[in-house]
Amino acid sequence: MAGRIKDEDVQHIRDHAPIDDVVGEYVQLKSAGGGQKKGLCPFHDEKSPSFHVTPSKGYFHCFGCQTGGDVIAFLMKIDHLSFTETIERLADRIGYTLRYEESGSAPSGPSVNRSRLVAANAMAATFFQEQLNTSPDAAHGRDLLTKRGFDKAACQTFGVGYAPDSWDALTKHLRAAGYTIEELEVAGLSKMGERGPIDKFRNRLTWPIRDISGDVVGFGARKLASDEEDQGPKYLNTSETPIYKKSQVLYGLDMAKKEIAKKRQVVIVEGYTDVMAAHLAGITTAVATCGTAFGADHIRIIRRLLMDDDAFRGEVIFTFDGDAAGQKAAMRAFSEDQKFVTQTFVAVEPDGLDPCDLRQIKGDLALRDLIAKRVPLFEFAIRTELKLHNLATAEGRINALNATAPLVAQIRDKSLRPEYSRLLAGWLGVEVEIVTSAVAQGARKNSNVVTEVETDAGDQSWRPHPQEPRLLLEREVLKARLQMPDLLTTWSEIELTAFTHPAYVEMKRIIDAHSSTTMQIDEIADERMKTLFTELTVEPIRSDGEVSARYIESIVARLREVGISRAIADLKSNLQRLNPVENPDEYNSAFASLVALETTRRGLHELAIGSL
Repeated sequence: MAGRIKDEDVQHIRDHAPIDDVVGEYVQLKSAGGGQKKGLCPFHDEKSPSFHVTPSKGYFHCFGCQTGGDVIAFLMKIDHLSFTETIERLADRIGYTLRYEESGSAPSGPSVNRSRLVAANAMAATFFQEQLNTSPDAAHGRDLLTKRGFDKAACQTFGVGYAPDSWDALTKHLRAAGYTIEELEVAGLSKMGERGPIDKFRNRLTWPIRDISGDVVGFGARKLASDEEDQGPKYLNTSETPIYKKSQVLYGLDMAKKEIAKKRQVVIVEGYTDVMAAHLAGITTAVATCGTAFGADHIRIIRRLLMDDDAFRGEVIFTFDGDAAGQKAAMRAFSEDQKFVTQTFVAVEPDGLDPCDLRQIKGDLALRDLIAKRVPLFEFAIRTELKLHNLATAEGRINALNATAPLVAQIRDKSLRPEYSRLLAGWLGVEVEIVTSAVAQGARKNSNVVTEVETDAGDQSWRPHPQEPRLLLEREVLKARLQMPDLLTTWSEIELTAFTHPAYVEMKRIIDAHSSTTMQIDEIADERMKTLFTELTVEPIRSDGEVSARYIESIVARLREVGISRAIADLKSNLQRLNPVENPDEYNSAFASLVALETTRRGLHELAIGSL
């Protein structure tokens, strides 16, 4: 195995991999002014964006959960990669050839790295596609796809393939390309049989599952044989691997992410062919879960793309079958809806057709019309619950009211509750006041429920509060030094005693310990100081206008003036305790220091107010 990556190559990656482009594949960023960008944090749930990126410095920082770092730290955290895997992925991204040291120990971490797993999956995807296009054994699969309305071009667009009806065709193909059995097992492409490694997928149509950046991380597969010939499940997905976590992946997101962000809409369907059908029909914001229910991790992904921080700025549209299972899924989605700020809708085909069947039977227009006729999820959930009760009897209406009033009370937008109360009263055939009272009672119960704390930032007592008035000058000067070192030419003149908070004092010491005007986060050992470093590097400098050298000079002068004023107060107190007759030398020395400090303070005061 190759040795560690050369330090200069790591630095090259850090300097040339654009952090805003990398972060932008996971978070929708918008301008925050002053060369800053911001979005919803991908590392904790939040309703208002506190995640900031400073492209010019190459750092990110979340002011909500205090997570921060450079582009390397971001990828390591969000994709759970080792340091080496992250550098290799970024090098591939910018087309840079890494050099490894021949001597020394190999990089620590898993023996199978991410780049090898991704490459193996990509080669498998190509192999499966070639088999679908050329193998006589794939004829049944090609016919099935054609009947479902997917021609060769559509299959190529989505990478649909065919896993041969062979024990080890893919395994042999990848072994010949240099992949080890261990790598293929870890990637979920092979497994051990009684006589050795065999293919995970056999005699199945395959769909490559890509992460948000477009890397193939796994497969979904549909069996072609009858149940008598193949007792396996109809649909088979890649098992959980180091690069594939089904709760964190949405099929089609790599293709849909730009349209989702642009249109502020996402359509959630149930299967791979549903995604294909939707995109081919012009619904280019469609995605699907991969063999699992739509959950909290999926919500976080979508909220980041929608910039879901303001009410009514986007749409989440669920499509469900019209059967009981579909209605159950819709009710589950209703409970999850409270984690969205955007408007949430449901599109259910009356005859129970899924999007793929609907397009196949009635055409593209029918599928687009289904989405256009979506109904609010609130309404669908309430009507679904009402169907479970006999509204022809008084007892049935009371039971229905008791079941549906809490649903109305759960609607986050309080301005909508009166309207749904009126609608519910009409559907039940009771007075509006009765429904309003029941809804209010449900709302009171909800308010008594302890909500989950969004973040647990741990002990933050060490950290200076960003808005502490007494510490603002200290903070602004440190920010200026880290963000605009070329404009702060008097840094060396700032006394350590100008800083009063222990964290700011330590940051001053760290900066002074580096001869270069620029610092890298990996040069700081203390994790808390790393957090403060990224926070100060990313947080905009407070200024009514453009941050100029004169402005920075003035805040430095003001900081020094405040610090010297404290020293003057201490000296005056000392002079009051000294007896000039008994201690003339000490008194005269202190008095001379006081005069010098007063002179310095007046000069700094004039410098500080010179720009005002």
